[in-house]
Order: sequence, then structure tokens, then C-alpha cells
Amino acid sequence: MASIDYESKIPNNVNLSDDRRLQRALEHWQPRYLQWWQEMGPDGIQEKDVYLRTAVSADKDGWAHFDYVKMPDYRWGIFLSERDPDRKVNFGDHIGQPAWQEVPGEFRNTLRRIIVTQGDTEPASVEQQRQLWKTAPSLYDMRNVCQVNVEEGRHLWAMVYLLHSYFGAEGRDEAEELLARRSGDADKPRILDAFNQPCDDWLSFYCFTMFADRDGKFQLHSLSESGFDPLSRTCKFMLTEEAHHMFVGDTGLERVLRRSAQLTLLDPSGDARAQGGIDLATEQKFINFWFSYCLDLFGSEISSNAADFFAAGLKGRFMEEKNYTEHTALGQEKLVTLFKDGKFVDESVALRNAMNEVLRDDYIDDCANAVRRWSKAVKDEGLDFEVTLPSRRFHRHQGIYNGAFFDLQGNPISEAEFNARKADWLPTDADKAYLRSIMHGVYEQGKVANWIAPPRRGINGQEFQYEYVKL
Repeated sequence: MASIDYESKIPNNVNLSDDRRLQRALEHWQPRYLQWWQEMGPDGIQEKDVYLRTAVSADKDGWAHFDYVKMPDYRWGIFLSERDPDRKVNFGDHIGQPAWQEVPGEFRNTLRRIIVTQGDTEPASVEQQRQLWKTAPSLYDMRNVCQVNVEEGRHLWAMVYLLHSYFGAEGRDEAEELLARRSGDADKPRILDAFNQPCDDWLSFYCFTMFADRDGKFQLHSLSESGFDPLSRTCKFMLTEEAHHMFVGDTGLERVLRRSAQLTLLDPSGDARAQGGIDLATEQKFINFWFSYCLDLFGSEISSNAADFFAAGLKGRFMEEKNYTEHTALGQEKLVTLFKDGKFVDESVALRNAMNEVLRDDYIDDCANAVRRWSKAVKDEGLDFEVTLPSRRFHRHQGIYNGAFFDLQGNPISEAEFNARKADWLPTDADKAYLRSIMHGVYEQGKVANWIAPPRRGINGQEFQYEYVKL
């Protein structure tokens, strides 16, 4: 089961050849996918050789093979982690029952909704990033955005496989819709708002892969606990690829911050922009923007849907089986800070109804660890600057804080005060125009743009100077 059949039209490790009906359905969908990829994938680099990794095994120690590949020739396919025949549902009301190999009828619509929402994020990010390679600060970075894009495309395949396999005509229709929606489209946007935001500069890209893909990590982990075994196994394999996406964002932001500190110290007036770089204040504004938008991806702090997902055994907490000893969450509560009539009120909420907030707590802690590393990196360059995360209440568009206004520390303020200070807290049109003015593609081996530091190491043991893309 671990090896992947690369001889078939659709590479897979699910014995697709044994299910002719499913194989025909997916082969019917494949040309539509390839058309979408040509129209909405990376623009203008499709015929270039890129040093990409491709899954060749589901084993954690041997699943990646590196070689030059033209992106349209990338072997997208269907890869699931190994099946445990003794696996049980490990949380919720059905704890201890054998994990489901087929969709339980009572959860059919709920599961389809979960899979479609997750699947919709994958092509959305490709659409958001399709022009970025043109302004890549190095061949190393150009290769990384291409790698992220082809793997997001494969994650789409993973969700489409589940829709086609387990949801009949409704699933096939949903798979078509995943190719019909467009990031930022006024008439047919992507489902989640963070995936409709422009991501057309590299500072946004690093923030996106840091914060949005980190949300993906927590969502996929919670789904990998699912009692629906095919979804669990699909998400476990996807996590092996998601780690690289977060690495790109985490290290990318550290490199930008390091270089900003260096340029700040080089300039007599302490202005990194005067040296052709990005100032730390602007970087902080982009962190504020993307972090706050990605907090919305977890949903409302108090949610009956989250309670139903947990009760049904469909979506657990982060590392449910490993990190918790009690897996029903019955008779337990979580304190949630509400904002009512202009005042904060702490309210105990049934733990099942607060599962989105439990997941968001873990996410914030994980992001805070990265921020501490970035602050240390800036200090190591000799500059006293603390990178911070805004309050979970700041700039929210979903949940209990939506519609109210807060400063970076989470203190309530008026709408007028928020608008008056917005340019200090969030990217302005002028900030975005400045970034576009300094971001020009650097296509020479071993060279890097002035506004970012080179990486500490290359990919797959290669040097930074390696020819990661053959232009």
C-alpha cells in the first residue's frame, strides 16, 4: 500500500485500477483540472524545468523524490497513508467503534461540507499566487513557490478523490464547483475570505504560507483524527507536504526581518527603505493583517457545528489521541471572553461548543513560538525590535468579535479611532505600491534581492547557488 503506482494515468496508492467506475470518473475530471491549471496556475513558467519533489511512497522516510519537472507534467495523484485495520473512533459519542470505511448516512451532508470547504482552499491559494514567480527574489524562492503550488494542486486531488469515491453524483458536482470558483471573484469567490485576499507580493506570500498554511496544519491534524478513515488517511499524508509550505513562510519572514534589521543599521537615519529594503514597521503591519484574517479560518468561538463535528467523531482537537486523556469532552467547560454592550464578559461554554476556540488557542501558541524566533533573529543582527502578534480580537471578520473595533492589544475602541489608526496597524495602498516597486525577479544563480537575506541552507542538500529553475 505504501508504494505509488506511477505507471497509471492517475498515480495512486489506492488500487484505483480495481475500481473502473471511479477511475473513469476521475479520468473525466482530469482534463478539466489540467485546463484549470493552465488558466490559473503559475503564469508563464509552465514549460520551464523546476527542481521539484514528488511523492513516491507514503512512508515518512522515503516519500519524496527530487528532480527537474515541468509543472504540467507533475504527477498529481491520490495518495493516502497506510490503513490501520484495527483503528477505532477515538473521540466523541462513537468512541471505541471501528473507524468507518464508508460514509455513515447520518453524517453524509456534514462530511461533504467539511471536505468541500477544505478542498476549496487548495486551488484558491494557487490562484492567489499565480504571478509571484516573476518577482521571485532568487531561484531558490522561485522554486519554492512552484513547489507549494503543485502540492496545493495535489491536495485538491486528495479532496476530489473523496468526493468522487464516497458521495456519488453530489460529490461529482462538488468537484466540478471546486474548479469553477475563483479567488477574489465578485460573483463566484472562494468559500473562505482569507483565500480571496490578494497575495501578489512576496511579503504577503511569506505571511500566507506562515499563517494560512499553519491554519491548514491544525485543520488537517484535527481531520486526521476523524472516525471516517479515508479522510483521516488522506489528511495524514497531506501533512507531510504542508510542513514544507510552513517552512517557506516561517523562514521567509525571518529572512526578510533579518535583512531589514541589517539595512536599518546601515542607514544613517535608520530607514531601511532608503536602502531599498522593507522597514520593520511595514513587515509588522503585514503580519497583523494576515494573522488576523487567518484567525477567522477557525470559525466562531462558540459553534454548534463544531460541537456536532466533535460529537459525531468527524473532527477532533489538535493531536486528540496524543495530547488528551479524556476524549468525550462531556461535562466540561471552557471560559470564553465575550464582548457585550461595550464590556468584556467571561462566560463558561460547554467544551464541545468551544472546539473552534480550543484549536485557535493551539494555533496562536504555535505562531507565537515563531514570532519569538523572529524577534531573536532581529536582535542577533543588533537591532532592538520586538515582533508581535496582535490580539485575537483585532481586525476580525468572523466570530464573536466581528463588528466591533479593537486596538492591537485587544482594547475596545470606536470605529472612528480604528479608522484613524488603521494605517499604522495594517498595510496601506502606499505600502503595497512600495513593495511592488522593489520586487523584481532575480534570476541569476546564487543571487538574491536586496530586500531579503539568503537562506541558511538550500533544498535537499543542495547549495543556495544551485540552479533550482532552468530559465
